[in-house]
Amino acid sequence: MNRPVIVSILLISGISYAAEKSNVLPKDVSAFIEKRDMCDHFRGEEPYDKERRAFLEKNILELCAGSDAALANLKSKYINDKEVSSRLDKYESKIEATSYK
Repeated sequence: MNRPVIVSILLISGISYAAEKSNVLPKDVSAFIEKRDMCDHFRGEEPYDKERRAFLEKNILELCAGSDAALANLKSKYINDKEVSSRLDKYESKIEATSYK
């Protein structure tokens, strides 16, 4: 193999690796997204009977509790990271029930 071909292959490999790395989100953001996606999944399910309602309530409580604050904190922390901000902007900012007194 001649030198220009080897250089081209290395250059393309480097660009591909850099593009792949740019899609990797910080661990705290990835963890939030994974948990929030499951939260949103259960929020969208139908409680068609008593057992199902209890199952959904348990999972929603586990997965959704603290989501509003966590999202706000991550948005603040990564305000200057366009990729992270774009991913976080896809989530509703207020999903937790609030009590009115």
